[in-house]
Amino acid sequence: MYGHVEKLAEEIKKGASSVEGVEVKLWQVSETLPEEVLAKMSAPPKSDVPIITPKELAEADGLIFGFPTRFGMMAAQFKAFLDATGSLWRMQQLAGKPAGIFYSTGSQGGGQETTPLTAITQLVHHGMIFVPIGYTFGAGMFEMERVKGGSPYGAGTFAGDGSRCPTELELEQAFHQGKYFAVIAKKLKGSA
Repeated sequence: MYGHVEKLAEEIKKGASSVEGVEVKLWQVSETLPEEVLAKMSAPPKSDVPIITPKELAEADGLIFGFPTRFGMMAAQFKAFLDATGSLWRMQQLAGKPAGIFYSTGSQGGGQETTPLTAITQLVHHGMIFVPIGYTFGAGMFEMERVKGGSPYGAGTFAGDGSRCPTELELEQAFHQGKYFAVIAKKLKGSA
């Protein structure tokens, strides 16, 4: 809602684009909340990033899904989008595609690990290959002096009340995830 996921997505795009021969597109899912509810929440306007349809998923060589967290799981808007992928599932059009996950939570206990764990089920049912970052980000994974989002499952940030922006370290982790994922996706495509 506050643009945290989009900021991480932009860094992931930069990281993936730094790998030769990789083309990256950013998409967003449709908003499901009525305008009057968004107004009461003082939600900022949505960006001009194009709205994705399930068809675009089938056209991609790899996918990194990013979403805010709601009660330890992906937000309903993203779940609604994935619920609309039944025809892709029926034809197994996403099977074998690499996929990653990144996220934004409201607090330290807000789902930095439960969100990706619950989201992985969506990938599994489609037969996708989950590509976590593990501990490949190195020393940044072990930061203990500052608050840092993310986990071995993927890059992350804390939104709080919306006033906290992703830190430089969180953005570096997102860049790393994009680059790491692109290298893996390229290897998988090259071996097909």
